[in-house]
Amino acid sequence: MVEVAGNFSGQFAPLAEAFAQSFNQHGDTGAALAVYYRGELQADLWGGKQDKKDQQDWQQDTCVNIFSAGKALVAVTVLQQLERTGLSLDTPLQEIWPEFENSAVTIKHVLSHRSGYSAFTQTMADESIYDWQQATAAIAQDQPWWEPGQDQGYSPMLFGWLGGEISRRLASAERFNDVVQKDISEPLAIRAGFGLPEDQQALLADVRGLAPAHVPKDAAKLMGIFKDEPGGVTQKAFTNPMSIMVGTNSQAWRQAQIPGGNATSNARSMATFYQALLEPGRLLSEESLLALRQQHSHSDCDRVLKTPLSFGLGFMLSDERDECRFGREGFGHPGAGGCLGFADPKYDIAFSYTTRDMGQSLLIDPRAIRLIEAAYQCL
Repeated sequence: MVEVAGNFSGQFAPLAEAFAQSFNQHGDTGAALAVYYRGELQADLWGGKQDKKDQQDWQQDTCVNIFSAGKALVAVTVLQQLERTGLSLDTPLQEIWPEFENSAVTIKHVLSHRSGYSAFTQTMADESIYDWQQATAAIAQDQPWWEPGQDQGYSPMLFGWLGGEISRRLASAERFNDVVQKDISEPLAIRAGFGLPEDQQALLADVRGLAPAHVPKDAAKLMGIFKDEPGGVTQKAFTNPMSIMVGTNSQAWRQAQIPGGNATSNARSMATFYQALLEPGRLLSEESLLALRQQHSHSDCDRVLKTPLSFGLGFMLSDERDECRFGREGFGHPGAGGCLGFADPKYDIAFSYTTRDMGQSLLIDPRAIRLIEAAYQCL
């Protein structure tokens, strides 16, 4: 039996019990959960182990690769820079990034996953994703999969370099992570960022596959898409280069800045980040926060994920399906394997769940769905 550590209010005791069941019944071996309600931290919980040999206890500040859940950080840095520079969402990337060859792509196209840059069209070397200059130069010279603005296709990896390069250039920063630290992590006093120096990697949990007994039989939807459309945009998005799929625990992955997929954080930090998105003026103005969660794109069949999906500006929007319900009327972002963060302005709740045990769900993992339901039952 895994013992859960941390704190929770009496109102959220049922959520703490549900989190304990994540270990004892649903396959988690190292995870954390944090929830704000009405501006107060109501639950800050963690448990299990963090290393490959299951010898080191998960600590309060243990961070883990949250994968695409980190796209939320990218989106906020872009919106912050737009506020500071006065540029509009319709600004062409070429105006900010002269080397970017396609004059039709705008900032809004990138943030709403309508740029057409959902995957590299050229074959990329495995090590290319570890070099910021190499990755961004390849994107700048590449071609979109469709005319920008004409269709929606989730961009698993290129989104991060596109948004990150926009922010880095507008902020006149040497590294994208410098922008994240200065404008998000340091003001909020949280642990969140891209590219860990070697001396900090011991604080990072190792990720691994969720035990097969706890993976739903219909979970591996991506593999089905790969099989149906070999060499198509979906397969290219997740496997070009293959290091996207297999490099996660490596030192090279952890030290690189791969904003589409290698953010590191913990549950309390990401819940704090989402709580800040419920408070105009902390990270973004009220105008930007309203724009962020308005629908800017919808597709009944996203070109990459092959499922109905709606986007605000860099964030997925909630719908009625359990796998895409960010609270009840919220916005957020899941990460490969199960990590998740969201905020729900109507119910004044900010939520984050992080795990080292990677499931195979396309959007929100069943473990997170259980915890979201338990959290709302406490309101």
